[in-house]
Amino acid sequence: MLRENNIGITKLYSILGNFFGSMQNVPATKRCLKTVCQKINREQADNDIKKTLDLIRELRESDPGFAFSVDPDENGRIKTLLWTNSQSRMQYDHFGDVVSFDTTFKTNLYDMPFGLFVGVNNHFQTVLLGGVLMTDEKIDSFKWVFREFSSLMGGRQPKTILTDQCRAMEVAIAEEWPNTVHRWCKWHVLKRVRECVGQKYTSNKEFRDRFHIMLNEMLTIEEFETSWSILLKQYGLEKNAFLTQIYETRHKWVKSYFKGVFCARMTSTQRSESANHMLKNILSPSCPLHQFIQQYMKMQYIRDEEENYEERRNKLNSKKISTGGPLVVHAHRTYTLKVFSLFSQLKEESEFYRAIEIIPGEEYMAEHYDLTRVQHWCKGQYRVQVVHGGAEYMCECGLFEHFGLPCSHILRVMISNGVQKIPYSLILQRWTKSARHILPADLSQYKKDNPALLAQTYRHSSLMLKVLRFAEMGIAMCRVTP
Repeated sequence: MLRENNIGITKLYSILGNFFGSMQNVPATKRCLKTVCQKINREQADNDIKKTLDLIRELRESDPGFAFSVDPDENGRIKTLLWTNSQSRMQYDHFGDVVSFDTTFKTNLYDMPFGLFVGVNNHFQTVLLGGVLMTDEKIDSFKWVFREFSSLMGGRQPKTILTDQCRAMEVAIAEEWPNTVHRWCKWHVLKRVRECVGQKYTSNKEFRDRFHIMLNEMLTIEEFETSWSILLKQYGLEKNAFLTQIYETRHKWVKSYFKGVFCARMTSTQRSESANHMLKNILSPSCPLHQFIQQYMKMQYIRDEEENYEERRNKLNSKKISTGGPLVVHAHRTYTLKVFSLFSQLKEESEFYRAIEIIPGEEYMAEHYDLTRVQHWCKGQYRVQVVHGGAEYMCECGLFEHFGLPCSHILRVMISNGVQKIPYSLILQRWTKSARHILPADLSQYKKDNPALLAQTYRHSSLMLKVLRFAEMGIAMCRVTP
């Protein structure tokens, strides 16, 4: 059991010392223990495919929503194996709009790259959506992965996907998910900048900080373009081949170009890599296929427990607040605790702005109180449009479209106009306490307090939705029967 959970020989020997009372009482030497562990590894690797199929059969019996797909090679051997389960499929229904995918992990007996699809839930926690083991990272293999993943998830494709700069992956996504926006992980971009720019990046803190501000803080294209030109000229990097190359693809990795692209505040594949790191901690370097899937399911169970804890915490902390103004009170009642804390930060930022009316009731300028204190690259003024008498708000910074929360500029305009509640158009349900209370359009009348939406498993939820549809059929028959 210790070896299955990637406990090294030395630590394992020490644990046995505790178990037997002292190291002298352990009935084996460390060398003998190493031999035993090698024997265990050989036994686990025997009949691995049969054990894997038996495990999948067990998983399907205990979870009817468990699904997998195999891509065989010309000799009938497993080339790619993709799997997901009921919990992941239910998570994808609610939070599958933005997905991160990464294949940097290779800890298994066959040295197969492991790809992990992850998303982010309404508590800003990582949710596992599916795992895939591949024998290669070619275009055709990635095309199969994205096509099958979409198929296992009911044919639905994500709105946005974040990956590294793998060219094969880029081509596959463009062909299989043409309507999905593909963006690069900023961490991988920064890694390449560090390698190609050299000491100007690694040793010059001022340059590094300004580069990070360009990447993370600037809201508009105008701010980025101006700052990029100034920075390269100041440090003599106008002719740097790598910076010229990544500038041509800036729409893939610069936040300013993400306007209108919903990313759920994910700008890197770090969530995938974090989950990979967690999996690596509980996997031995040469684990067989069936053990790999077993450990993956353990990791998912741990993640699900953490999510359930947040759900309970939100229910226990549903006490109303009366301070901060009506918008804050409404936000606290609407959003989860984590999202509410982010909303509160935006509300605090709004205090630095004033709303100047340009067209009465239709257009405003959110202007910083002291433009002399605003950083030189920052506009300090943002135009906010009010549509349909306040039913909708649009800001040129594009934060709502990118993140799903009203920006500080919109909040300042709403507060100045005495708005009591956040407009429905500015509330993204995926961030609310009722994020899982989503029904198909034909059953929308059952939306409020629907038990199907509170079900803990994909199977229960599916059955409840079928029951509601039968009820609808019965009601329709009663109407037409005399």
